[in-house]
Amino acid sequence: MTPEPDTSAATPSPASAPARAVTLSLRNPRLWVLVALIVVIAAGAQLIGPVVIPIGAAAVTLLPMIWGIVAGTVVSGQRLKPVPDDLQRAASVIMGVAVLVLSARLAFTIGPNIPLLVQAGPALLLQEVGHLFGTIALALPLAVLLRMGPATIGATFSIDRETSFAMVAERYGASTPQYRGVLSMYVFGTIFGAVIVSLTASLAVSMGVFDPLALAMGSGVGSGSMMAAATGVIVAAHPEMQDQVLAVAAASNLITSLLGLYIGVWVSLPLADRFYTLLTRRRNPEIPGAKKPSEEELTATREQAAAILQAPTVNVGLVSSFAVIALAGLVVSMIAAKGFQWQMLVVYALLSLIAALSIWLAKATKGKVPAIITVITVGALLTSPISPVAAPILEAAKSVDFLSVITMMLTIAGLSLGRDLPLLRSIGWKIIPVGTVAIVASFLLSTIVAEFALGLWH
Repeated sequence: MTPEPDTSAATPSPASAPARAVTLSLRNPRLWVLVALIVVIAAGAQLIGPVVIPIGAAAVTLLPMIWGIVAGTVVSGQRLKPVPDDLQRAASVIMGVAVLVLSARLAFTIGPNIPLLVQAGPALLLQEVGHLFGTIALALPLAVLLRMGPATIGATFSIDRETSFAMVAERYGASTPQYRGVLSMYVFGTIFGAVIVSLTASLAVSMGVFDPLALAMGSGVGSGSMMAAATGVIVAAHPEMQDQVLAVAAASNLITSLLGLYIGVWVSLPLADRFYTLLTRRRNPEIPGAKKPSEEELTATREQAAAILQAPTVNVGLVSSFAVIALAGLVVSMIAAKGFQWQMLVVYALLSLIAALSIWLAKATKGKVPAIITVITVGALLTSPISPVAAPILEAAKSVDFLSVITMMLTIAGLSLGRDLPLLRSIGWKIIPVGTVAIVASFLLSTIVAEFALGLWH
């Protein structure tokens, strides 16, 4: 699951203070509109199935999850009759829970593969170099070439998830071009990240030069949706290695998320600053020709970031969230399996129980025990060789195809993105090539490092 937003990065002004939160449940007819959209779009995406597009000697495979997130974004953001803002916010809340459910499903593959993770440990740690510095090596020079100005630093020191706002705000302040760079990359990655990393992974897989485990390590870019998208492509190409790929990807993503904050503050952000200064040949990180943001633009940046990071004005009860996820997930799983199995109900009930436990523990410890840590730990322990219930859980889990869970989750994500499209138009076109290179570089460089590391330790 993506981390809980860190609101220390920016404080909303009184004008932008969130309205009193409204809670939606399945007793509210409005929420059923969202439920219907999720089920119809996810089911339609699964029915379309994968589409292979040859590109020379390689090929790009568009899996159902891509249809789900694209269709969801189009439906939520189209101007004729867009999905109401409160339902888009509700989708965002449900999305957060869905990521935990997906993580629990991933954790079921970790337990049986603990020996593999121990064996791949050195490679898992070493490949993080690609995640942490890939964006700086390739995206930062491109941003300098495009004259993005000091915003380059914030946009290219990482793929910029929620914690990046706090890092940059502490070092530069929330009224700086660097902070606007974080906002630009965050919005771009949120809308296009899963699609970009899916297409990149598809091309990398079709080339046939990378070990599936190296590709799995590359998938752990620190974003739940991006990791799921890339991993789905790898699993589709190597179904015989599904459990190993999922276990390695989940471990890599967890390591990236845990190390990202510390490496970002102490290594990658200072490095991006120095590299930017070196390329622009100035102590003061500004370059000739770069447009300096006005005070109005910087104020707008603070308010936009605050709107992203503040608590949602629409809440969805946990029971309702789990019910929506299970309903949509069951429909997609039935289409994928071409039939219904009672074990599907058992699996979704267990996934929901683990996710609920992780949320409760995170709240009880005031965030000191992140929900994602609990989900991965409990799921891995339940399916480890020492667990007496590992065999029946693993047997039941086979009824719920991992790719179907991703399709359901990314469809929900798509339905939450429409309200971000106007913000994307306001941040400028330069983030499109820069953001694309940042995401591609993070995945590919990590995969390349992992490939060499695996060769050294095997």
